[in-house]
Amino acid sequence: MSHIEIRDVSLVYDTPAGQVPGVQGVSLDMRESEFLCLLGPSGCGKSTLLNIVAGFLTPTSGEIRIGGKAVNGHGTDRGVVFQDFAQLFPWRTALGNVAFGLEMKGIPKEERDEIAFNQLKLVKLEKFVKSYPHHLSGGMQQRVAIARALAYNPSVLLMDEPFAALDAMTRDAMQRLLADVWRETRKTIIYVTHNVAEAVYLADRVIVMTPHPGKVKAEVVIDLPRPRDPLSVEFLDCQKQLLAHLGETHQVS
Repeated sequence: MSHIEIRDVSLVYDTPAGQVPGVQGVSLDMRESEFLCLLGPSGCGKSTLLNIVAGFLTPTSGEIRIGGKAVNGHGTDRGVVFQDFAQLFPWRTALGNVAFGLEMKGIPKEERDEIAFNQLKLVKLEKFVKSYPHHLSGGMQQRVAIARALAYNPSVLLMDEPFAALDAMTRDAMQRLLADVWRETRKTIIYVTHNVAEAVYLADRVIVMTPHPGKVKAEVVIDLPRPRDPLSVEFLDCQKQLLAHLGETHQVS
């Protein structure tokens, strides 16, 4: 059985200009511990699909199952990381932010602090447990957000362009860190991006989506050894393959 089953999922938005399809007829299967990237231009429905899997949006039709159970609203089997740095509580330390979900579940303080510390150590922030978000760089804040999403041990991690607002050097470092975290935790990950190189670097498989309405255009398996070399011929060939599916004409740099 697949870990995640997406069956003929569609969602239509009601707007002042009428009904607008967000995604249409999307069907996918994901195995446990797979790293899947949803790739495509703005408006192709990739974030909409992620939010449906998260349980934040209810599809107009179709069904999603995780571990054989139908998704009905958000659950602790899914951790979510967004692009916006404001997802952290500014009045809580890094440790307090990571421990928040555990606190809501009634986990005793000593136990939740230990779990939170271990997650911060996983993302290489154990020296910043007492720091507040405004003391941390954008990349560090996103590492706290990843640690928080992992703290209550969800089976699935959902990430919506978490590194898009970072500068290029920080984004590259965060991609390497995430690859290490995934290798350590073996979570099932769905990752939304519009960055082709990022998709090739991170994913086992890339789903290329097309807009108007949001549909799956292609599925590409990234069969490259890890850690991946962005300058290798094989890496660049994968980029070119994805660009061809996206209908891009510019050269890979």
